Amino acid sequence: MTDLAIRHATAADVPAIVAMLADDPLGATRETPDDPAPYEDAFVRIEADPGQHLVVAERDGRVVGTVQLTVIPGLSRRGATRALIEAVRVHREERGGGLGTQLIEWAVEEARRRGCAVAQLTSDATRTDAHRFYERLGFAASHVGFKRML
Repeated sequence: MTDLAIRHATAADVPAIVAMLADDPLGATRETPDDPAPYEDAFVRIEADPGQHLVVAERDGRVVGTVQLTVIPGLSRRGATRALIEAVRVHREERGGGLGTQLIEWAVEEARRRGCAVAQLTSDATRTDAHRFYERLGFAASHVGFKRML
């Protein structure tokens, strides 16, 4: 395999990112890659927010992974800043080769660099393989998450 670059995502990367988001049983039910407008609008909002850091992993000019890091200032934990790791995806042809680990390590290091005291993430309750992966990387299943669709 050739060298991998993790770089800031651009608008041109959005279709590849969305394709990866849609390429699993859960994503297939909630993503619509054939309708790019909502994703393009979201990318504009992400780009405008200095707390958002959307990156892609690129190999041979092809986007093969992505992760979004959100830096959240807060009052709890003595005013600690948190990092939320979201939308970790690896192209199906790259799975099992360590790219997911590289993306998480990038996110954790970037969070440290930005002064975050905690890195956190959520994972759908049905993704048991992902839970083992995150635990292997030092994350603890310490909380129960709740969502309410609006």
